[in-house]
Amino acid sequence: MSKLIQLDRRSFLKSASLTAVGGSLASVTSIGSAAETGRGGIKNGKFNFDEIYDRDGTGNIKWDSQYARFGAENIDVGMGIADMDFRGSPAIKEALDKRIQHNNWGYEDLRKSYIESIVQWNSERHGYELDPATVKISSGVHTPLIAALNAVTKPNTKVLLNTPTYNGFYGDLRWSRTQINDSEMYKDDDGVYHIDWDDFEAKMTPDTYAFILCNPQNPTGNMWSEEDLLKMGELCLKKGIVVLADEIHCDFVMKGQKYIPFASLPDKAIVNNSVTMKAISKTFSLASMKSAYYFSTNPVLLDRVNYMHRADINSLGIVANEAAYRYGAEWFDQLLPYIDENHNFAEAYIKEKLPLVKYKKAQGTYLAWLDVSAVGEAIDAEKHASDEGMKSDTHYLEKWFVDNAKVQLNPGIGYGTGGNGHMRMNLGTPRPLIKQAIDNLADALSNV
Repeated sequence: MSKLIQLDRRSFLKSASLTAVGGSLASVTSIGSAAETGRGGIKNGKFNFDEIYDRDGTGNIKWDSQYARFGAENIDVGMGIADMDFRGSPAIKEALDKRIQHNNWGYEDLRKSYIESIVQWNSERHGYELDPATVKISSGVHTPLIAALNAVTKPNTKVLLNTPTYNGFYGDLRWSRTQINDSEMYKDDDGVYHIDWDDFEAKMTPDTYAFILCNPQNPTGNMWSEEDLLKMGELCLKKGIVVLADEIHCDFVMKGQKYIPFASLPDKAIVNNSVTMKAISKTFSLASMKSAYYFSTNPVLLDRVNYMHRADINSLGIVANEAAYRYGAEWFDQLLPYIDENHNFAEAYIKEKLPLVKYKKAQGTYLAWLDVSAVGEAIDAEKHASDEGMKSDTHYLEKWFVDNAKVQLNPGIGYGTGGNGHMRMNLGTPRPLIKQAIDNLADALSNV
């Protein structure tokens, strides 16, 4: 059973000062003890996202897999895999408890009510009126994405990607036997990524049949504007390239930003040249519940994807996800500003404590894309990686950060062209852990 970590669970909690960090930085509030934090992690009538919730021993990749790789004694903070460390919405547990009381697990079809909840969430949360007849349930985003690639491409043809981008796409390309066609984005002086339009169009070669759009962009955090999306869509339509939109992080919109569903664009021809894949597995940290969906306004294109797709549907996954859609809004409405403040805190505290690291607050997602190129140069990461037979300098940096700071981050090279010299940090975790991770990194880099 999961439990609150006691103050001797990790050494840093013995002495960590969890009050305001100082200056204009966001405050780091006290860790709730079992006595202070009531049923469901609620404190003073609100969900307590500062609670350090112990996930150890549950087989999770974010912590347990890193203990297995590096040794539990060498990991203070796991900041890698993109799921969250908070207690889930109580509505999800209640729905699962209720279903489990009915002790029969035969064939079931729960799709009708589930799709109604998906339509409702899109309407209320994003103002997009999704046609329920076009919604197809899947076990995850990868499954329909591979099906779509198999439907619109041929083996050994190319798939266009704006990079750095989600590393999982490269596995989807392997499964569909297609080739990588990276178009590297560029950073402005403020550290914000932009599409290199000349390169983007130049990469639209005759043997490129699909473009995987990440909206919002993982790992850079871009929330694409309507102008950007229309330009992407117009170029793809002109070149006969189908847009495959992965919008799994769409609920994590930072203050002052806006998420625009690709399917909501005002140009019908552009929208009809696309398939969208979505889920709330990021929103409510339900990755292990294996449920997502996809849709298209183009019935011919949708039929082609359906033909290639096999829906392995899990009843408990649908129960959990539908409960989140229908009854989880209050939990997420409290979580979202907390994540926004995590970004603000990380940006300011990194600037204060880590002069060799650069981070510009993401516009969306709960991920931070760190420029650690100066760290790599300072410790000669490229040479060490070569000497040790590693794939890249960021693989060496991952090991160096674990060995010297006990913090695990994801190597940037996995996110495609332009990823080297960067690491991805997951901010979907209690703020005290973010502070500890940055403090550990600061101590490790103090003599570099």
